[in-house]
Amino acid sequence: MTSESFEPVTAPSRRTALAAVGAAGLAVALTACSSDDDSSSDSSSSKDTSGSGTAGSSTAQGDAGGTELAKTSDIPEGGGKIFASKGVVVTQPTAGTYKAFSSKCTHQGCAVSSISGGAIVCPCHGSEFSVTDGSVKKGPATQGLPAEQISVSGDSITLA
Repeated sequence: MTSESFEPVTAPSRRTALAAVGAAGLAVALTACSSDDDSSSDSSSSKDTSGSGTAGSSTAQGDAGGTELAKTSDIPEGGGKIFASKGVVVTQPTAGTYKAFSSKCTHQGCAVSSISGGAIVCPCHGSEFSVTDGSVKKGPATQGLPAEQISVSGDSITLA
């Protein structure tokens, strides 16, 4: 044998290993969240940012070249219809007034699933939003549904 000294190699502690795994998981989760935020900011130009709540009102704006969603007769007065494939909810709070909102709940991003009693309902945690302006009627959501732009021309409702 030689007189060299050996330093024993120690494995990382269990606490260190768990912290590293947790940090990696957090990084993945934050990356996924920021990707969602980036994609929603790309479509922010179609949102009503004026705060006036008039996005999607029934004023005839002509066909803006968007996607036809429905006929006005498809949207019940005091209720609405969810267009899951387009990510939008169209409501008719009063006769002849049409509004549109994102169908993505602001609480945790679940898709809303029904409209009942003047409220757009999220099935995940029970948040409810007003068919009139998308505001929160019942939590846990704390922010209303963002308005979407629609136009109504004749009996056709078009997503702008």
